[in-house]
Amino acid sequence: MSSKYSIKDLERLSGIKAHTLRIWEQRYDILNPERTSTNIRYYSNEDLKKILNVSLLNNNGYKISNIARLSPDSLLNEASKLFANYEKESNQIENLMLSLLEWDEYRFEETVNQSILHFGFENTIEKIIFPFLRQLGNMWQVGVVNPAQEHFMTNLIRQKVIVEIDKTSLKPISGSKKYVFFLPNNELHEMGLLYTYFLCKQKGHSCLYLGQSVPFEDVLSVAKLTQPDFLVTIFTSNSSEEETEEFLKKCDAQIASSFLISGRLIVGPDSKIKIPSDKFKVFKEFSDYKMLL
Repeated sequence: MSSKYSIKDLERLSGIKAHTLRIWEQRYDILNPERTSTNIRYYSNEDLKKILNVSLLNNNGYKISNIARLSPDSLLNEASKLFANYEKESNQIENLMLSLLEWDEYRFEETVNQSILHFGFENTIEKIIFPFLRQLGNMWQVGVVNPAQEHFMTNLIRQKVIVEIDKTSLKPISGSKKYVFFLPNNELHEMGLLYTYFLCKQKGHSCLYLGQSVPFEDVLSVAKLTQPDFLVTIFTSNSSEEETEEFLKKCDAQIASSFLISGRLIVGPDSKIKIPSDKFKVFKEFSDYKMLL
């Protein structure tokens, strides 16, 4: 893992603007960056963990002038109090990030389990886990976590979702619709699809889960055999716009069912994907998806 971060890296990982961080450094001596042999400022892993705790306290009403006067132990103690009372979901995102940086599996498990107990499963997933996973993506990009660490954490979360799926009834309710869930070929980011599957089963619909990286020919075959009302899929990989649009056009031309679609490639701020017809219903948030169900 990287141990040298720019101030822009800290901004991305803590949510505190670089301009604000510089002011805090100058006025309150919150951080003391080191310099490379070419005089470029950088921050350490310990700086990153400290600024995450500072951000937590500041977001919970602590004045930065008061935070700056805290000793390192007092800073940790005040942050721990906020982590322990489970009043705000956002606090636990910081807790998960710190457990990740410290390779603390027990803290990670305890945070997720207690969050489910206090906030409920859906709020934990939507307001803690998925924001954490987005932050995890940022951390991976700047080298704060390595791929093995990312896989380890996402698999722990995946197990939680599967446990909740197993609790739902297999028998559809009267008047339910039929849904097929899949990720396109070479698409491996399964967490969002698993959660949409859970929500659909919870509503009592008939659900068929195909999983990751399903070739188009297999999707087509299943659609013809089962004739679902909807197919649900999510696009988050680095496929080109042309490849994604071509896939959607094939679905539109060859599959009679409607589609519920989402993902960074579809709803991201830079997305230019053209949706081929009104057969495709796009959802940006899980609240939108629940309404479509």
